[in-house]
Amino acid sequence: MRIHCLGGGLVGSFVTRKLVEAGYNVHLYDIVERTTPAEFHLESALEADHASADLIVNMVPGGVGHRVLANLADGGHRIVDLSFSERTPDTLAAGSNVILWDVGVAPGLSNMLVALAHREFGPLDNVSIKVGGNPAEPDGVWSYMAPFSPHDVIAEYTRPARVVRAGNVTTVPAMSDLHVIDAGGRTMEAFLTDGLRSLIHLPATTMGEYTVRWPGHIQRYQASDASPDALVEAWRFDPEVPEFTWMEVVVEAGEQRARWTVEDGGKGGDSSMARTTGLVTFACVKAWASTDLFEDGVHPPEDLPTSTIHTVINTLRHEGVKVRCESTSPRLTIDDD
Repeated sequence: MRIHCLGGGLVGSFVTRKLVEAGYNVHLYDIVERTTPAEFHLESALEADHASADLIVNMVPGGVGHRVLANLADGGHRIVDLSFSERTPDTLAAGSNVILWDVGVAPGLSNMLVALAHREFGPLDNVSIKVGGNPAEPDGVWSYMAPFSPHDVIAEYTRPARVVRAGNVTTVPAMSDLHVIDAGGRTMEAFLTDGLRSLIHLPATTMGEYTVRWPGHIQRYQASDASPDALVEAWRFDPEVPEFTWMEVVVEAGEQRARWTVEDGGKGGDSSMARTTGLVTFACVKAWASTDLFEDGVHPPEDLPTSTIHTVINTLRHEGVKVRCESTSPRLTIDDD
């Protein structure tokens, strides 16, 4: 099977390497020279010929991700999309491509876990997702490094957040509902961002997705007049600095409740965000390479079969990512570690 990986950043290079290690014929396309075990093409994903690909993994930054998908229209491709573009793939005109989109940690794994709870509990009362990738310790300045495209981080901070309140989708300013939380024994802050995306269509009374940062980070951002380019430099990822990714997904329906936590501190030179995001992508690509997950259409993560979602969870655990579940339903804690 020939797989074309588009974009070789921190996450893209990790996914590409894992696919090569799994035995696939992998071709990486990027406008920046990359060291990779895949066959490398110094070429824009927008201009490359992907006719020979059996499966395409779109991992370019969000600013160009949707344009890449639009260029691939009617190519009859199977596409796994990890670009997190503001304009989501479900807005594309119907065509011959089959797309699975937002297959990262959040959105992505978060959607899958909420879907498992919905299949078990039925209509949901409350869904809360809290997630962030951060340095292991605050530094007294920004206390942050961008583990993926810094421009996409800035978009998170500025794009109005879609939430569900009283069963209806509404929009609130980004960075709303700032509050202190316990993130795996760390005192941190959480604020609303636009990470629900396709989940807003799932039946729920209240739903929100929060970004997690060290105290003071978002206040510094709000008070700063730094340009986006200056922030990109200030938030440059330093692989020598210890860091971690932490996520909590809480779902409630009547007396039923489930709480998942996901945590990783990186491993073998791979960042925690590359691992938690990339392993979800890797597992979905492997599943689709061996099974006809979808015959047509554009699908969010919550459309994946239950068995595939469990495969994703087990892939993370096998690679050393901590995934734990506490629930009133024993079925949701099956194979829990």
